[in-house]
Amino acid sequence: MSTLALFAAPLCAAEGLPPPVKLALERAGITDGAVSLWVQAVDDKAPSLSLNADQPMNPASVMKLVTAFAAFERLGPAHTWSTQLASSATVSHDVLSGDLYIVGSGDPVLDQDRVSKLLRRLRGLGIERIAGDIVLDASVLRLPVHDPDAFDGRGLRPYNSGPYGLLMHYNTLQLALFPGRQASEGVTVIAEPPLAGVVIDNRLRTSSTGCDVWYRDLEAKLEPGHRLVLSGSLPAACGPRTWSAAPLPPEGYGTALVATLWSEAGGRVDGTVRSGITPLGTQTLLTHESPPLADIIRDMNKWSSNVIARQLLASLGAATPSVSPEASDMVAGGARVVAEGLAAVGLDARGLVIENGSGLSRIERISAATLGRMLLLAWQRPWMPEYISALPVAGVDGTARRRLRDSPASGYAHIKTGTLNGVRAIAGYVLDRHGRRYVVVMMVNHPEAAASAAAQDALLEWVWAGGV
Repeated sequence: MSTLALFAAPLCAAEGLPPPVKLALERAGITDGAVSLWVQAVDDKAPSLSLNADQPMNPASVMKLVTAFAAFERLGPAHTWSTQLASSATVSHDVLSGDLYIVGSGDPVLDQDRVSKLLRRLRGLGIERIAGDIVLDASVLRLPVHDPDAFDGRGLRPYNSGPYGLLMHYNTLQLALFPGRQASEGVTVIAEPPLAGVVIDNRLRTSSTGCDVWYRDLEAKLEPGHRLVLSGSLPAACGPRTWSAAPLPPEGYGTALVATLWSEAGGRVDGTVRSGITPLGTQTLLTHESPPLADIIRDMNKWSSNVIARQLLASLGAATPSVSPEASDMVAGGARVVAEGLAAVGLDARGLVIENGSGLSRIERISAATLGRMLLLAWQRPWMPEYISALPVAGVDGTARRRLRDSPASGYAHIKTGTLNGVRAIAGYVLDRHGRRYVVVMMVNHPEAAASAAAQDALLEWVWAGGV
């Protein structure tokens, strides 16, 4: 079926919401005007259900579907990022006689294990001491100043980290927490990975409360001298847990991590670990290739990683010739690439607003009609299997693992979810009980949006049951 055939039919007006959906919305106190819907079989020419489908709405993390579509379309599912170790110095008697450069490529998933592997391989080449500095080059991405506190004032939360040309371990410090056996005992904390220069001031105590929202009372604050103060309580009933923080900006995080990992590999450095630019004339010593884009998008969508989405959007701005190489804002460049890309394949991008590509935004907007038609196009693309398999499966895995868990529709919906204060959204694909597949989009922008989960689940069950 051609793109024109897909979109030639006019939008059908919804004669009414499915009764279970309407009832659930009424119970939540949500009016029809706050809801946007689109349902269409992948082999139909027009939607079978639509409501306010042309009205741009905040999609929350459902916006990651748009970022993923643009990344697959521009880069392809096999695209990789290459991080290099380079130097112009000579090696003699286990000593590199000058600076070592770690040259970033914008890799979204350069985690601790991969950085450690690169440095261990360097040791394997016979280099034990670096007589100069270790220089981290993040210049591949030209980015605006990022304020991690801007969204919700919680700048130490990893979801608020911004993109970076040499992003390491998602800019995240994982903290393994082990509560005591009794109330008021201390909680043991193990940093994974430890960061050179970051001091953890552990003031956590064990509580006797029940284990519901176990992280509710945990707080992290960064004090002068890179002192990370942990306070609050962890219920003993929860057992060991893993918590995360982003105590440093990406530049500082990278230098601290590399200093730690190089030391752990048995290496020494006479100078410092710092940021800088790789000069001309350096030679590549080692190269690390990232996993393919298809695997990265799976990580992004299954667990709704904001930092991966931000990184991909900036990478689109960096990798596209239409964006000026002098541009200082590759995030804005990436947003422009996405909008132009949707328009180029026949999608109506009017009303589309992209701030960072992750959905962690108060201003991002897209219509259900644009999302629905984009998902129909994705179904026709050669990378369709990778696109769909990256989505959480309702009742099974990812961020949708608790949705439809006790429903006969469990396992039949590949659905991206999105949640912000005042926003609740779903979008993806549902296979009905007769074997027919549908595109489903539902967005709710309303003060009581959090209460609309039941209505969204009712829509998924209605489609699965063949109510369309």
